[in-house]
Amino acid sequence: MNVISAIKLYINKMANESGPGMKILLMDKETTSIVSMAFSQSDMLQKDVFLFERIDSPRSNERLKHLKCIVFLRPTKNNIALLSHELRSPKYGSYYVYFSNIIPRTDIKLLAESDESESVREVKEIYADYLCVNDNLFSLSLPNCMHALNWTADALARSVEGVTAVLLSLKMKPVIRFRAGSNVAQALAKQVNEKITKESSLFEFRIQESGAPPPLLLILDRRDDPVTPLLNQWTYQAMVHEMLGINNNRVDLSGISGAPKDMKEVVMSVDQDEFYASNMYSNFGEIGTTIKGLMDEFQKKAKDQKKVESIADMKNFVESYPQFRKMCGTVTKHVVVIGELSNQVGKNLLLEVSELEQEIACRADHSAQLQRVKRLIQEGKASLKDALRLILLYSLRYERHANCDITGLLQTLKNRGGPAHIVPRMLEYAGQHNRQGDLFSTVKITDAVKLTRNLIKGLKGVENVFTQHSCLLKETLEDVIRGRPLDPLYPSIGSELPFRRPPQHVIVFIVGGVTYEEALAVAQLNQVGQRIILGGTTVHNSESFCREVMAATAGVPFKHTRSLQQFHTTDNA
Repeated sequence: MNVISAIKLYINKMANESGPGMKILLMDKETTSIVSMAFSQSDMLQKDVFLFERIDSPRSNERLKHLKCIVFLRPTKNNIALLSHELRSPKYGSYYVYFSNIIPRTDIKLLAESDESESVREVKEIYADYLCVNDNLFSLSLPNCMHALNWTADALARSVEGVTAVLLSLKMKPVIRFRAGSNVAQALAKQVNEKITKESSLFEFRIQESGAPPPLLLILDRRDDPVTPLLNQWTYQAMVHEMLGINNNRVDLSGISGAPKDMKEVVMSVDQDEFYASNMYSNFGEIGTTIKGLMDEFQKKAKDQKKVESIADMKNFVESYPQFRKMCGTVTKHVVVIGELSNQVGKNLLLEVSELEQEIACRADHSAQLQRVKRLIQEGKASLKDALRLILLYSLRYERHANCDITGLLQTLKNRGGPAHIVPRMLEYAGQHNRQGDLFSTVKITDAVKLTRNLIKGLKGVENVFTQHSCLLKETLEDVIRGRPLDPLYPSIGSELPFRRPPQHVIVFIVGGVTYEEALAVAQLNQVGQRIILGGTTVHNSESFCREVMAATAGVPFKHTRSLQQFHTTDNA
């Protein structure tokens, strides 16, 4: 149950099957990202891959018949047309063609007709059709998947292909459940089920041991928990994404003063950076201590490097220099990144802002919280980005409170030139009318399990005021693990009888994007023996989530926020 290993297995297979000799890797935009998330360029060089080209970019017409060409493409109509054109006039000696998903037979026939010179040695399907972010986290890189609160056709088709590829790469034929009442979760569940039925021969894996429950594919809707993507984060990976943005494992440092010239963009990969892999779930305080330890170790090694007095010292120096250079790069990168995070925490008063965000998310205290939000916004202490976040959290929690003052807060934000128009859109997207489940723990006395859970939480107290929020996904997964009945909240597709025992393998897919806080919750459950993989249409921070909400609610009439009419458009705001 490791998506990085699954992707690596396929790419190694591609590189090995073409045999020894110099190779070129011909990709498209998406497969370039898939490969680069799993391997660095130097890793690929060790597999005899010396050139990398994009089939959808201008290329030279020079013929290189001494090279083998590994072709790795998504099976889209455009890619098939480009590859057919390539094969009619081949530049390379031989072609080994791999598609990242199921390819229709008609397209295979078209390629065979184009290959008049018979230069194609192999055509295969490998199911590496998603981005592996962490061991337990994958993304489809679809930043906006909805319009008018429904799927866009392209995003739905891509999600069906991506989820199917994950199932095939992990060799699973699951029971599929979806969030009841969610049109987008149901549509995806239905189409994935149809795909599995249509391609039944591909899903004939080893039979489950008798009595063992089948794996579970659980399809959820981001609208049930709009709070998690809006909160400031305090673990390393999540903080970097929230403050600097992680895009395909890359972080742009070009706008940061003090970043070295050769570090305008750095790679933050679990697989290629040992320090990052060990500390991605550490909180901000721990990271400072850890980086100091790494600095001390580096300085000690730097002193040792200077002591080159004998032939043996020279030999040791030459042998250890590559590791020393690598360590130098790692230390510099993380010192720059952590320095910038620290700078932003101080400059934007994020300790104070974050404490209030957590209070709003975790406990009801309307009048006190309203006064604190007003004070932070009016005094200009909170940046516009943080002011918007506080108002969004307040609005989601108290939209139906008798003394709710969203209008007053939005007027203050508008006076400061802030994007007040996002708030009504958020309430249309994920207001109380659209959410299922219990986001803010407003428990009915009849729900004994949840009441007990909340009492225990209250008795335990709060270990850390900045991380007291627990995402809704964690609660849902705990219900799955304990074997609690999932009907009627998460009905299954098909007529299979529900298993009494909880599933041993779970894949969760969230339509509308996942967060690194949710990936941390999954990692913690996996540490105690669970086997869970999390995926989503994209990986959000608060800014990308607000952009997704704006795109998803375009073309939707304002039914639930008529009282905020003066803030409906950017002109009014």
